[in-house]
Amino acid sequence: MAHHVTQSAYGSLIDRINKFPQGAPPSALLNSILQLLFSEKEAALVALLPIRPFTAAKAAAAWSMSESGARAILDGLSSRALLVDTEENGTTNYFLPPPMAGFFEFSMMRLRGDVDQKALAELFYQYLNVEEEFIRTLFTDGETQLGRVFVHEPALRPENTLQVLDYERASEVIKNSPAMAVGMCYCRHKMQHMGRACDAPMDICMTFGGTASSLARHEYARLVDVSEGLDLLQQAYDNNLVQFGENVREGVNFICNCCGCCCEAMIASRRFALLHPVHTTNFVPKVRASNCRGCSKCVEICPVEAMTMISAHDPQRPAMKKARVSEEICLGCGVCARACPADCIDLVSRPERVITPANGAHRAVMMAIERGKLQNLIFDNQAHWNHRAMAAILGAILKLPPLQQALASRQMKSRYLETLLKRARA
Repeated sequence: MAHHVTQSAYGSLIDRINKFPQGAPPSALLNSILQLLFSEKEAALVALLPIRPFTAAKAAAAWSMSESGARAILDGLSSRALLVDTEENGTTNYFLPPPMAGFFEFSMMRLRGDVDQKALAELFYQYLNVEEEFIRTLFTDGETQLGRVFVHEPALRPENTLQVLDYERASEVIKNSPAMAVGMCYCRHKMQHMGRACDAPMDICMTFGGTASSLARHEYARLVDVSEGLDLLQQAYDNNLVQFGENVREGVNFICNCCGCCCEAMIASRRFALLHPVHTTNFVPKVRASNCRGCSKCVEICPVEAMTMISAHDPQRPAMKKARVSEEICLGCGVCARACPADCIDLVSRPERVITPANGAHRAVMMAIERGKLQNLIFDNQAHWNHRAMAAILGAILKLPPLQQALASRQMKSRYLETLLKRARA
C-alpha cells in the first residue's frame, strides 16, 4: 500500500510538471529523481500548486491548511531551491520552476549534504544523456525553444556593430539586470560525479532578476555586481564557452556558459541538429578560403561540429585542407572566428533575422500553443480565473500571426477567444 501511495504522489507531481510548456516525460528514472528531491508529502502538495506565481494564502487554500503552516512548507521548499520565492511590494510570491531551466539545475548549483548529489548526478546522466526522450522533448518540440545563443562579442568586427541589438549581447543583460548571481555549473558538476568533466570554469552559471535574488538568499548562488559579472563573462570568452540563455528579449533569467562536452544544450544541438533545438544568433561564420591555412582550430573549438575540413583542391599541395561551415547546424556563436589564427573567418548576417519572443510570458504562450498546452496557462490547474493574468495571456495571443491564432483558438475551443480574435482581425 505504501508503494502505491508513493507512486500516486509522485505520479501527480509528474502530471503537474507536465502542465508546463516544457515538461518531463514520465519514466522510472524521473520518479527516482523526484524521490531524491521531494518527500512523498511534498510531492503530493506541490502537485496541487498553480502554474502562475502564488502567495502563501493561495497555497493554504489549495492545501486546506492554515496560512502559517503553508508558508512554513513553502519556505522549506524554497530553501532547497525547489520553489523560487520573490518579493514584490512587501508580498512574497512563490512559483514552481520547470525541471529545466529550473529545479534540476538548481539542485546541483552548490555543494550540499542534504541530498546525495552523486546519486542524483547519475540519475540525471541516465535520464538526460543516455535516454533521449527528455532532451528531445525539451529541445525539439515546437518551433519556439527554451534557449538561444548569444553572439561571442570579442569576435565582432566594427562593421557588425550596427547589426547587433542589445538583447543579443550577454554583456548588455549583465549591465541592465536588476540583480545577478553566479553559481556552480550544473552540467559540469553532474559530469564531475560521472568522471567526465572538462576543465572549464565551474562557478560561472549566471542567473538574473528575481531568480538570482532567490537563489542567493538560499545560498545556491552569490550575488555579484556588474563589474564582476563582466569579468566572469570575459572568463567565459577566454575559455571559448558559448553563452546559452533564456530565449527572450526582456527579463532574461539565466545565461549558461557552455562547453561542447558537458552542457545539455550543446549536446542536444549535436544530437538533433536538423531539428534546430536551440535558437541561433543572427550571424553565421563565413570562411575566406583563400586565406585558410587548414590548421583545423575552428573544427576543434566548434561545440556543435558545424565546422569541418575539406580538400583545398590545390594540385600543388594535394594534402592541403580548408575549413567549411555547415550553416544548417551552425549556432552562429562566433567562437570559431576568434580562434582562427589566420583571421579568415568573418561573421555575416543571416538572410532572415531570428525571431526572439519579447518576454517570458510571450515565449510561454508560444511554446504552449505549439505543444498543445495553452489551456494549462489559462485554467491553471483548475483554479479560478485570474483576470489580470487572463488579460495578459489573451493580449499576447492577439499579437500572434493569424495561423498561430487559429491554433490557439482550436486548442481553447473557446467562443470567447474566437470572438476576440475576430474583432482583432476586423
